[in-house]
Amino acid sequence: MRHVRIIALLIVTISVSASAGQRATSKPNGAPASGISLDRFTRLDTVLQEHIDQNRLAGIVVLVLRDGKPIYERALGWRDKDARQPMTVDTIFRIASQTKALTSGAILALMEDGRLTPNMPVGRFIPAFAKTTVAVRGAGGPSTVPARRAITIADLLTHTAGISYGTDALVASAYEAKGLGPAAGFGWYTADKDEETCVTMERLATLPFVAQPGESYVYGYNTDILGCVVERASGMPLDKFIAARITGPLGMKDTQFFLPASQRDRLATVYASASDGTIVRAPDGARGQGHYVDGPRKNFAGGAGLVSTARDYARFLEMTRNGGTLDGVRILSPRSVALMSTNQSGTLHSTTGLGFGFGFETVERYGAMGLSSVGAYRWGGAYGSNYLVDPDARLVMVYMIQLMPNSTDLGQLIPALVYQTLSDPPRVK
Repeated sequence: MRHVRIIALLIVTISVSASAGQRATSKPNGAPASGISLDRFTRLDTVLQEHIDQNRLAGIVVLVLRDGKPIYERALGWRDKDARQPMTVDTIFRIASQTKALTSGAILALMEDGRLTPNMPVGRFIPAFAKTTVAVRGAGGPSTVPARRAITIADLLTHTAGISYGTDALVASAYEAKGLGPAAGFGWYTADKDEETCVTMERLATLPFVAQPGESYVYGYNTDILGCVVERASGMPLDKFIAARITGPLGMKDTQFFLPASQRDRLATVYASASDGTIVRAPDGARGQGHYVDGPRKNFAGGAGLVSTARDYARFLEMTRNGGTLDGVRILSPRSVALMSTNQSGTLHSTTGLGFGFGFETVERYGAMGLSSVGAYRWGGAYGSNYLVDPDARLVMVYMIQLMPNSTDLGQLIPALVYQTLSDPPRVK
């Protein structure tokens, strides 16, 4: 009988532990979350598991908050499929361009400190940007012309400075010769550089850009330049400033530019999409696993350098949904968050109902981004991670994968499968 009791206790313990690791959660008092049909999350479970079973995805972590409370959290598949290491909710991911929102938040924090304004020219902090050039294509081949005006901080925040990642045919050879563009992974990667961020950005300023400031939306090194502006305006390295003003106060202990060796085993393996849609392990180096554990640890890429977890990043997003505060700690003022999450670029980013603020892509028309409400905002990263904040629906969604290039359509599927659990209508105007 004693052995029977021990076995029964073990079964109960294992069952409780398993359900705690992978469950659609409810409010602490056990009542269902208001306006949510939790049982409809099984549809999302099915789709995610199909992607893993069909070898289109190694593993994934998904976290959905409503009113700041987790209503769905899953860790499915494998952190390292070949080593048979299962995915866990505390797995650390390379978040690439999800870094941009934190760097943009750092810029706005400095604005609140009186250190800068959005209309200031970047050349005030990085003199090499005082006069820049633009590449043009002519009958005799490419040439350069002077920029018609100085690039401002607002241009960088909205990606309207005319600065690409240097992989365009018009400028690729010039960028490659300076260790950027094709010489930097897929263009944005600088984690392997044995030099400080501002050194890289000063070299970038000597290269031609691809559009005149303020005339086009061009996605590129804009936020990396802002990382250098943060350093120059604050007198602190970018990693220290973000830790002091954002991740530290928010308790984001697993969000950093480079990973301690002791946490190596928590870092998800990067996979690549094969031509048939299945996955293979990505190579080492800038186009694959990267240098986030072993490397020079000098170049803090404000546009693409951070690693994080779903839970950590959700705290940052929930802070923005709350107008700049979380758990009694204020990071930004409500008006600064509004600058980040409302369109600041007119129709330069899109003419189909999307805008771009000082950090986020924004929804200006219902239907422009699936089922997202007007006022929702989002972005993602090159390794496949993605997020969406919908203030009207009181939702924060984060999912993390490591797949580059990402051949899945999860960026559309996951939000749709979350929204279909809601019983309340969207704001459409």
